[in-house]
Amino acid sequence: MARSGTLILQVMSLIRAGIASRSLLPGTRLPSIRQQARRLKMSVSTVVQAYERLAAEGLVVSRPGAGFYVSGPVAPLALMKLGPRLDRAVDPLWVSRQSLESDPASLRPGCGWLPTTWMFEDGLRRALRSQARGPLSELTEYSTPLGNPALRQFLVRRMASLRIDASPDQLVLTESGTQAIDLIFRFLLKPGDSVLVDDPCYFNFHALLKAHQVRAIGVPYTAQGPDLQLFEKALQAHSPRLYITNSGIHNPTGATLSPQVAHRLLKLVDRSELVIVEDDIFADFESTHAPRLAALDGLARVIHIGSLSKTVSASVRCGFLAARPDWIDALVDLKIATTFGGGRLAEDLILKTLTDGGYRKHMETVRQRLSVQMEKVACRLQGMGIRPALMPQAGMFLWCRLPEGVDAALLARACLDEGVVLAPGNSFSLSQSSGSFLRFNVAQCADERIFTVLSRALHRSASVPVGHGGS
Repeated sequence: MARSGTLILQVMSLIRAGIASRSLLPGTRLPSIRQQARRLKMSVSTVVQAYERLAAEGLVVSRPGAGFYVSGPVAPLALMKLGPRLDRAVDPLWVSRQSLESDPASLRPGCGWLPTTWMFEDGLRRALRSQARGPLSELTEYSTPLGNPALRQFLVRRMASLRIDASPDQLVLTESGTQAIDLIFRFLLKPGDSVLVDDPCYFNFHALLKAHQVRAIGVPYTAQGPDLQLFEKALQAHSPRLYITNSGIHNPTGATLSPQVAHRLLKLVDRSELVIVEDDIFADFESTHAPRLAALDGLARVIHIGSLSKTVSASVRCGFLAARPDWIDALVDLKIATTFGGGRLAEDLILKTLTDGGYRKHMETVRQRLSVQMEKVACRLQGMGIRPALMPQAGMFLWCRLPEGVDAALLARACLDEGVVLAPGNSFSLSQSSGSFLRFNVAQCADERIFTVLSRALHRSASVPVGHGGS
């Protein structure tokens, strides 16, 4: 009887999960009792009891002679219940929460931003004082639909240094780079579409794609860019609508797209209906600019994304997108529908900060500090048996392989218990093939306690048999 009861609960859990993930919408007919029994290799009586209990809970309704149907309104969207259940240590949403919610005293070598003391504090404070003395409208009014014209003009000039040719009317300011991507997803995707992502890639791409209920397809990312042979196979097999990537500094690997791969990639795309979303929020960290797909393509099928949260302020949110002219009106309509008006205060502050005479020199200093830290942290990690997969040309990220047999998720969990937030590889990997990798933010690795905690956790991991307690 106990086994029968357990099997009944299994069937009920299966149906509940389908309803929660919206794969079973209201009005959907459940498989017949005999079909379900054959599919799950259970007895007919077990499925009958499971269906009857679900009916008693009001989740399904029985229609005599027609079967059982899902009832009620559409289930509230719960991202955690979409797709396979992941260990919390590598779940993208959980990893983001750990970085954002951690105690200020905790150490965060796994986060994706600069330490507070590395930001352009003087310029931001000057901008705040100037803003406070300005007209009241600058402090209280909505921004225009496209966003501050002067800031858009400034950003167009910056894009020109990347050889991206665009007019200010092709630029839409957003609340953040993430909002820009969300608008594009709303504009071009429908539930069930396929989207190509790098494997590994920025973990919030996974979460955002889940929210739009589309199918993510991973393409391995190399030191020069995506694996083009596998990229072509994915194009042919899945007819994806979008490909989202970084062209400058890749997150998490720190790799740089090579000119050869960029040209060959666009040739492949020319034979498809694919649109490329180029997320370029780390542009100001580069000393020498890598090729941009938007520059090579002329913004024909590439949409370019940017943000100022990594170098100016994550608190004063401002991002942007640049796209072909005939798409701009529809994207602005979506922006108004979802946020109404942009934040004029944030846009004005960002413009004042970027045009401050000290910003360029500040970023030169940041790039120099990152270069020094990159060498120092890489050397320190190598001494612990943690080896960078490559040495990035710029940026803050080191993508590192752990000693053989060490599970990154278990290591991250052990370090979190001691106040150190790490970013395990599988939180970035759709295929869950990066279980032996960690992403380190070298700018956040100045505190000696990080290496003490990491060394202690590594030592404990070495004494645990491979595979024991893995995620």
